[in-house]
Amino acid sequence: MINTALVVVVPESKGVRVRMPKMKEFTVTIEDKPGALGKFFLALAKRDINVLAFQSYVEEGESLARLLVDNSNAAKAVLGNLGMIFEETEAAVVRLAHRPGELARAASRLGERNINVDYSYSGLEPGSDRALAVFGVDNLKLAAKALDELVAEEA
Repeated sequence: MINTALVVVVPESKGVRVRMPKMKEFTVTIEDKPGALGKFFLALAKRDINVLAFQSYVEEGESLARLLVDNSNAAKAVLGNLGMIFEETEAAVVRLAHRPGELARAASRLGERNINVDYSYSGLEPGSDRALAVFGVDNLKLAAKALDELVAEEA
């Protein structure tokens, strides 16, 4: 699996920006059969774990889901209790305005800094109209700086 890192960059009111602590991304192996994905998400919901962003796909005959949650410690406990196979990694994440061109700006900024995007997906920030764009990148430090600068331009 690709070794990546997650940074959440948050524009705050009055031009003050706050960089939140790193979050975990989970890649979970799920049975490739009807209802398995729903059961997995239901198990998280029963523990009041909110899924912020996810993608699911089939790779080499296995169903996999990548996801960000609001409580990674609780999610890890649920995954362990269910006996699920999972991996914790990190990815670069930026909160973007939900309007045309914002995702293009973020992805382009990473490319301008010669940062390769290995994968991406999106979600929504709870209680907000902001989109969460998730990027698995080959250079976390540069990606975090580039995305932080991107958000600063908006403030």
